[in-house]
Amino acid sequence: MGLLITLAAVAGFSSYTLFQLDKLRKLQTDTIDLNRHDSLLLVRVQGDINTIGLKLRDIRNMGDGPDPREIARIREDLNRVRADLQESIEEEEKFNPVTRRAGQHATLIRALKEFWQNSDDVFAAARQGHAGIVSVLASTNLFTRQEELAAHVSRLLERNNEAEERADQKVAGIYDRVERDIYAFLTATILAILITSLYLIYSNREIFDRMESLSGQRRILAARLIALQEEVLRSISRELHDEFGQILTAVSTMLARAERKGLPPDSPFRTELSEVREIVHNTLEKMRSLSQMLHPAVIDDDGLVKGLEWYADVFTKQTGITTKVAIHGVPARITGQPATHCFRIVQEALNNAAKHSGTKTALVDMTFAANMLTLKVQDFGCGLPETKKPSQRGLGLIAMRERAELLGGKVDVQSEPGEGTTLTLEIPLERKGVFKAGEEEREREAISSKR
Repeated sequence: MGLLITLAAVAGFSSYTLFQLDKLRKLQTDTIDLNRHDSLLLVRVQGDINTIGLKLRDIRNMGDGPDPREIARIREDLNRVRADLQESIEEEEKFNPVTRRAGQHATLIRALKEFWQNSDDVFAAARQGHAGIVSVLASTNLFTRQEELAAHVSRLLERNNEAEERADQKVAGIYDRVERDIYAFLTATILAILITSLYLIYSNREIFDRMESLSGQRRILAARLIALQEEVLRSISRELHDEFGQILTAVSTMLARAERKGLPPDSPFRTELSEVREIVHNTLEKMRSLSQMLHPAVIDDDGLVKGLEWYADVFTKQTGITTKVAIHGVPARITGQPATHCFRIVQEALNNAAKHSGTKTALVDMTFAANMLTLKVQDFGCGLPETKKPSQRGLGLIAMRERAELLGGKVDVQSEPGEGTTLTLEIPLERKGVFKAGEEEREREAISSKR
């Protein structure tokens, strides 16, 4: 809505500005330029009329006995002035400024026509031998007509000047109005942008708060789901170990007892009992191994380091991939949920290496710093395809990232085709369930002193 309002305001103001510019252009063209051209021609007309006045003075100064040849010369000069004046009047008529009143040009033409008619009468009388009255007529009738023409042209020039002054005032008014409107438009635009920006900031802040709330809820839900998953696995592991383990142990004991009860050594039944007891024993071992894989008790008893060393041996036996655990720094005893999360991340990384990398060896590297644990799982297989980013690997990587976030850490995957894949987990150690080296002994000493 803010964008539409801004675009509408820009379009409206642009139309208004173009209208004012068009108005200014018409004023410039129709009034000022025409008046200036017309004034130049009127000045030319005024010069010709003044020339006529000078010639009339020459005739008046001849007195009562003018020379006919001088009168003829003045007549020729007036004819040239008449031709130039006629040309100027015809050209001036083409402009016809909008500020000129109707009939003013016709009045000028009529006055000129009367002047030249009287002039022709005067010079005709001179040709008929009445040279004495030429000076009188030139001093009275013609001179009066010439003064009227000069006054009329002066009024036209004055009216053009007044019209040009009014046009200049209108131009200045248009400039002032457009300048004022531009400042007002800029102010309104800045206010609109400011209000829209503040609204966007407020709206984005609400969205970010909502996203943060949803992210917090997602983390809580993920923690609960992972805790529920571990609890289910722990329960299944305990049931397999306690219930089914005891049942299989009892079955194995009963079969051994039945085998010892008076059966001949070469009895086929003894052989079958032995085979069944062996099957029960193998099933019991597999069930115990499965119970350990579902929830390794070694993590709760001895901590993360021992748990990973145990799992490296089991993984090597199961997959044939030689897996080693390297420890750098002073190991810390990590138990509880942090140990479980780290164990699951390593377990998932090694399982992915067994499924996809084709490697023959793997390395689990643990580096203990003062307040940080860096855990790397590296294989030396084919690496990840270039067409697929690590962030697009599926649920396995998502689960690893969720567990890392619960520990306040992060997971990073680096891979090069043909050079293998390295998963790096970094977590801080100042968390519940994480104990630094040396604290385990103090804890045991405290328990012993209480006893």
